[in-house]
Order: sequence, then structure tokens, then C-alpha cells
Amino acid sequence: MRRFASLLLCLLVALPALAERKQSFGDLDVHYSVFNSSFLQPDIAAAAGLTRSKTGGVLNVAVLKDGKGQPAQVSGQIKNLLGQTTVLNFKQVLESGAVYYLAEFPMNEREMLKFSLSVEVGDSTPNSFSFDQEVFPEP
Repeated sequence: MRRFASLLLCLLVALPALAERKQSFGDLDVHYSVFNSSFLQPDIAAAAGLTRSKTGGVLNVAVLKDGKGQPAQVSGQIKNLLGQTTVLNFKQVLESGAVYYLAEFPMNEREMLKFSLSVEVGDSTPNSFSFDQEVFPEP
């Protein structure tokens, strides 16, 4: 489990270095990243209940307030250019004070996907946003 937390922390730190993937709502920051599930080590994927696959993707969402992880209700969907929609089912991961939300999705071909997310902390109003991401399954 310790390695799992280290991996997720590395993903949150390293990926934003390439291009910060963050949406802010007042004092609430939502960090997100998309990656191929095959990038995960087998033991880390198993610990998180994820399936490693050349044609599977993972969306990682972390909700922070004043730099601290916040429990949230995270929901969303993906839409491809043909208008086909896939609902995202998020799993909450609690690790050493950090809170992450992970959702798996299929990616059968190289394509541009539109992710639409809603994040609600406590009894506050849900915050919604979307972003586009090109995905590349492994050959």
C-alpha cells in the first residue's frame, strides 16, 4: 500500500509538471490526470482494485482545500467524438491522509475524449467542469 501511495503522489506531482491539470473553485482545487492502466505495477493495480490493460485508461482525481485532501462526491462521464457516452464509476482511495478518486474507462483506439466531471465537498453546491484528452491505447 505504501508503494501505491507513492505512485499516486508521483503521478500528481510529475504530470502537472508537464501541464498543470487543475481546476479551481474558490479555495477548492481539483487536480486530475489521465493515464493508461498498463502504466501501473501489477501489485499497485491490485491494491487499488484496478485492472491493468493495454486498452484501459484511468482517471485520477484529487480534491484539495488549503493543500489538504478532502473527501468528496465525484461523478462524471466521457463522451467520444461520435457522441457515445461512458459513465465513470469512481473508487475512493484513502492513503496516509490523502484522498484520491480513481475511475477506469475503455480506450480501444486513439481518440479524443471529452471528460465531464462534478465534484461536491460536503453540503456545498456541486462544481462541474470538463476537459478534453487524447488517449492512446498500447499496440
